[in-house]
Amino acid sequence: MHIPDGFLDQYTALATYGVSVGIIGYAIRRGNLSDENRFARAVTISAFIFVAQMIAWPIPGGTSLHLVGGALAGILLGPWLGILAMTIVLIVQCLVFHDGGITALGANLLNMAIVAVLAGYITYRTIVRTLHRISSIRKRFIAGFMAGWISLILAGTMTGLEIGIASIVLRRITYGLAVSLPIMSIWHGILGVIEGSITGSILSYIGFKHPRVIEAEVQKVYE
Repeated sequence: MHIPDGFLDQYTALATYGVSVGIIGYAIRRGNLSDENRFARAVTISAFIFVAQMIAWPIPGGTSLHLVGGALAGILLGPWLGILAMTIVLIVQCLVFHDGGITALGANLLNMAIVAVLAGYITYRTIVRTLHRISSIRKRFIAGFMAGWISLILAGTMTGLEIGIASIVLRRITYGLAVSLPIMSIWHGILGVIEGSITGSILSYIGFKHPRVIEAEVQKVYE
């Protein structure tokens, strides 16, 4: 899903940088970095996500296909700290491992650190509040599955949309909107089943062992 250098036009790159910097700046103010326990949890989750994202497959007509972990970060850390954790992962991948281009970093942050995290968090929160007649373990798995699945689809769709728009601006024949958008959406929808299953399973286990870890973050989302 990481967009490399050369895929985006300057207008799309600058616009996504502007949006990402603004939202990440807001997340810094709301992320409560002074809490040592939450900070340690953020480091652990960031390391897990970093490793999970290293396994990727190329997609003709798009960029690449891999797990993201945005929903998991948002649910376990809260949306603002989750955004910051994903931001650190993506910046390290870009600057140290050259995974994703510097000119496209704003777009990659928007897609994976912001859209994936917020979509996953909101989906989980909404479904948990809707399901009342099933056990907590099943409820967490269903909500986690849908959160992981939807977050990956939306992140992939955003990536395809950005590449397609850039192709129109740059007048490229390949990677047009009619190709990049469905390719990225469909493939990430398929992989989203795996991401959703992993997310739901982890949340079910943590919810069984340490339910307050999840409930605390879900309750204080927009305090």
